[in-house]
Amino acid sequence: MTGAALTIRRPLTAGRAFAAVVPPTVVASFIALAVVLAWASVPALFTSYDPAIGVPADKFLPPSLEHLFGTDQLGRDQFARVVFGTQSSVLSALVAVGIGVVVGGAIGLVAGFFAGWTDIALARVVDVLLAIPSFLLAVVIVSALGFQTINAAIATGVSAVAVFARVMRSEVIKTRRAVFVEASALQGGSRGHILFRHVLPNASRSVLTLAVLQFGLSILVIAGLAFLGYGDPPPASDWGLLISSGKDYPRAPWLVLYPALVTVATVLSINRISRWLRKTS
Repeated sequence: MTGAALTIRRPLTAGRAFAAVVPPTVVASFIALAVVLAWASVPALFTSYDPAIGVPADKFLPPSLEHLFGTDQLGRDQFARVVFGTQSSVLSALVAVGIGVVVGGAIGLVAGFFAGWTDIALARVVDVLLAIPSFLLAVVIVSALGFQTINAAIATGVSAVAVFARVMRSEVIKTRRAVFVEASALQGGSRGHILFRHVLPNASRSVLTLAVLQFGLSILVIAGLAFLGYGDPPPASDWGLLISSGKDYPRAPWLVLYPALVTVATVLSINRISRWLRKTS
C-alpha cells in the first residue's frame, strides 16, 4: 500500500455510543428538568423550611449551608420559597401548553383537513391572533380575568393557540396528500377514520415537539406576568414574584439571582431538549 493512509477506527463502547445518540448537554438538560419536576411534585422532600414563615432575626442572611439561597426581608428561607414556587410556575406552564395544544391543535386539524371555507375562516382568526404580540394578548386576557396565576396560565395558553394552529394546519395539509392517506380513501375509508387513524397521529409529531418548546416559553411568560403583578399576590412564591420582590433590596442580590438562575436554567434545558427532539424526530 504505497501512499495510502491507514485509518484505524476504534469500536464504539457503550458510553461512547450513548454519547453519540444523546449528547451530554441533552443529558444535563434532562437531569435539570427532572430536578425541577421533582421540586414541583414533592417540594417538602427538598427542604424543611416553611416558605411562608420566617424568623425576623434571620433576615437578609447571605447564602450558606444552612440557607442555600440566603433569606429574604422577613427571614424566610429563599431556597424553600424557590422550591415551593416551582409547583405553581411549572403547573401553570403545563396548563398553558395544554390549552395551546388542545385548542390550537383542534383549529389547525379542522382547517387543514376540511379546507375550503372552513380553512379560510379559521385561518383569518389565526391571522388576527398572530398579529397581536403574545405577551400583550396575555396581559389583556389576564387583566380581564383577574390577577391570579391560573388566569395567567389561561392567558398564556390562549396567546399560544395561533402558533399551534398554524403548525398543525401545515402538517395536516402535508399528511393529507400522502400516498397512504389517498390509498385509505380509495379503499373506502370514512373521513373520520382517515382523520383520526392516519392524519392526526402523523401530523401531531411536530406539534408535540413545539409543545416542549412552548413549555419553556410559557414559564417565561408566566414569570413575566407574575413579575408585573398579574399573578398570585404575596406570600405566594412564584419565580417571577420572587424576582420582583427581590429587586427592591439591592444589598441582598441573592434574592433576585437565584430565582432568576433557576428560571433561566429551566428554560434553557427545555429549549435544548426541544432542539434535540426536533433533530431526532
